[in-house]
Amino acid sequence: MAGAGEVHVLNTVVFVTHPEVAVDPSIPVPRWQLSPAGLARMRIFVAGEVCAAVRTVVASTECKAIEAAGLLAGRLGLPVSVHEGLGENDRSATGFVPPAEFEALADAFFARPEESVRGWERAIDAQARVVAAVDAVLAAAGPGDVAIVAHGAVGTLLGCHLAARPIDRRHDQPFQGHYFAFERDTRRPIHDWRPIAPR
Repeated sequence: MAGAGEVHVLNTVVFVTHPEVAVDPSIPVPRWQLSPAGLARMRIFVAGEVCAAVRTVVASTECKAIEAAGLLAGRLGLPVSVHEGLGENDRSATGFVPPAEFEALADAFFARPEESVRGWERAIDAQARVVAAVDAVLAAAGPGDVAIVAHGAVGTLLGCHLAARPIDRRHDQPFQGHYFAFERDTRRPIHDWRPIAPR
């Protein structure tokens, strides 16, 4: 998965967030699919070398993550497995909210991780869930690199855990469609968020 001038670390885990989605308030958020822009960016990513050594592809059970994982797995000739614990933080208490309101709620979600913001899953609970899910995925995976395709908030919570950082939105991905990598055996971070492709 190394770029120019980098040395590939054996047994790497690449955590990928789905890129842009087609927002439709009439459809439950877990059933949203990638937008044309998201599909285009994911196709650029899977055509590159970041995941060339991946031998296991796992996604959350949400449509947008499965769709993104499918593009990657198809390029590599691999199946896609799913794990429910990789899902985004549970926001079903509010359902769809307009973007400005959503950003305010997300700020509060990260700022007060031990509290439920308007019924959302607490950040500390989402973090524990995704860490346990990643542990289970890696324990079950065969040899080789592993790609996990999931979501931004839980990816940020996982990254904070791996780097021993407090939960803070400062560590969130800049926008949808990023990835970071860590060592499979030690869980040591290799690098922080990088875009899957320009937007």
